Amino acid sequence: MNIYETGKLLSEYLLFHYARPEEVLPWAFGPQDALDYAVRVTKPFGLEQVDRGLDVGCAVGRSSYEMSRYCKEVIGIDYSHAFIKAAEDIKEGACKIQRLEEGMIETDLEVALPRGIDSSRVSFEQGDAMNLRSDLGSFDRVLAANLICRLPEPDRFLDRLPGLLNPGGELVLATPCTWLEEFTPPGNWPTGRTLEWLKHRLLEDFELLEETNEPFLIRETARKFQWTVALITKWRRLG
Repeated sequence: MNIYETGKLLSEYLLFHYARPEEVLPWAFGPQDALDYAVRVTKPFGLEQVDRGLDVGCAVGRSSYEMSRYCKEVIGIDYSHAFIKAAEDIKEGACKIQRLEEGMIETDLEVALPRGIDSSRVSFEQGDAMNLRSDLGSFDRVLAANLICRLPEPDRFLDRLPGLLNPGGELVLATPCTWLEEFTPPGNWPTGRTLEWLKHRLLEDFELLEETNEPFLIRETARKFQWTVALITKWRRLG
């Protein structure tokens, strides 16, 4: 079974994307700067209004909605049917989730879109990042957050990127560089560091503008969390 179709992962990701900080991290001594990652990962984009944005590997959609603050239209695409359904459902109001505390103890919560988002600007669809539909068109901004090291053939996605960005368009890639055999055959991993591989694959068509590192926190229980650091790169389409 695809783990991204399970109820456990769906609840964890809805919490990760939409919950209030205190609902995710009950400990004052915890890594507060790792919260709200799905919002922070959109911050490298410019603040001017543009026409079209694309969020590939959108999960349950928070980054797609955040992109819509400065894009007139945003398409969010994810391989998980469950994630896409949740991203669409949250348009209609709050989603109920069960937050695992420990053992079999759960807390019922509701998560919802934050204020100030026009959800009519955003649409979602299930799709494969390695085989995106040919009639998507081109975009002013493309985000792929925590995606490339979860693809069986990441080169196929990178090959598609030049055709997805308008000249001058902005690309933001975020990856924790956690290459795992269960997702990507080792023969398709970068042979060196991920950043050098991205430069080798993209610099013919893109200019690298920024390189930063951002922490993120995924709650599993009240006492167990995944704390990870993602490499964030921002690129501009040449031409």
